[in-house]
Amino acid sequence: MDLGFDLTMTQPAESFLQQLQSWGPRAVYTTPPRAAAEAYCRELATSHYENFQVVSWLLPRDLRQHFYNIYAYCRWSDDLADEAGSASESLDLLQWWHEELRSAFQGQAHHPVFVALQTTLSKFELTAEPFEDLLSAFRQDQVKLRYETDEELLDYCTRSADPVGRLVLTLGGAAQTENFVWSDSICTGLQLANFCQDLAVDARKNRIYIPAVRLRQFAVDESAVLKGERTDNMQSLLQQWCEYADHFLAQGMPLIKNVPSWLSLDVRLFIAGGRGILQEIRRQHYDVWRKRVSLSKARKMALVAQSTWQWMRGV
Repeated sequence: MDLGFDLTMTQPAESFLQQLQSWGPRAVYTTPPRAAAEAYCRELATSHYENFQVVSWLLPRDLRQHFYNIYAYCRWSDDLADEAGSASESLDLLQWWHEELRSAFQGQAHHPVFVALQTTLSKFELTAEPFEDLLSAFRQDQVKLRYETDEELLDYCTRSADPVGRLVLTLGGAAQTENFVWSDSICTGLQLANFCQDLAVDARKNRIYIPAVRLRQFAVDESAVLKGERTDNMQSLLQQWCEYADHFLAQGMPLIKNVPSWLSLDVRLFIAGGRGILQEIRRQHYDVWRKRVSLSKARKMALVAQSTWQWMRGV
């Protein structure tokens, strides 16, 4: 599951398990000082998220550590959900993480991520809701493998993706209601684009995000998704779903001109990245089974160049 920040560039499972041994619920350690905790979050962000440097080169210096802290929270949350080895173990770890979050809001942080994050929570007067919403979505992923309607899936997206965009806007001093609406649309669109991209990956985990009503509309059986049967109906289904994702990205575009200049470029890049993935799916004729759709380095650089040119011209 992706979270607005592109979390597809995950650290290897072994590395995270080593982290869990050092900083997990069964580890014995002394609460690190704030400087060390911030260094830990900074290393986590810059080492395991290659796009972080690319999309944040305009990020004001005084905000960088706060973004690293938010990223570290998201990274740990995502890995606790995906790398634990079993759904039951993930649920236990996510519950532990939730308790650590509550301690941080009470000024009693212990884990390095929360020691660093505590400063961010205080400075920006953040509430627990976006952080808890993310955990709610991660827990849901452990127990819910099918969705009946678009509304059901969108409810999941409001917790799995939208909170990250809202946190970014708050840190960027752009936490207005209309901005939240546009940001939510972009984050939901990015999440849906990721579902389209990873249809085969999720199917191998016995997880289907395409709502059942859409499967029935195109007479596609659930087993066909799990087996990766590339039929005309399946292609038409995925084409419709890609258009649905693109609709959300397009709806959020007004946000570009309603945020600070440095954040405007990031918003452009997020939208361009999501739409770029959808375009690559179209170029592969909606075949996401034989080869996972991704953006080449050249394509990424082209999107960065195009978005930067548009940003400089105020287009």
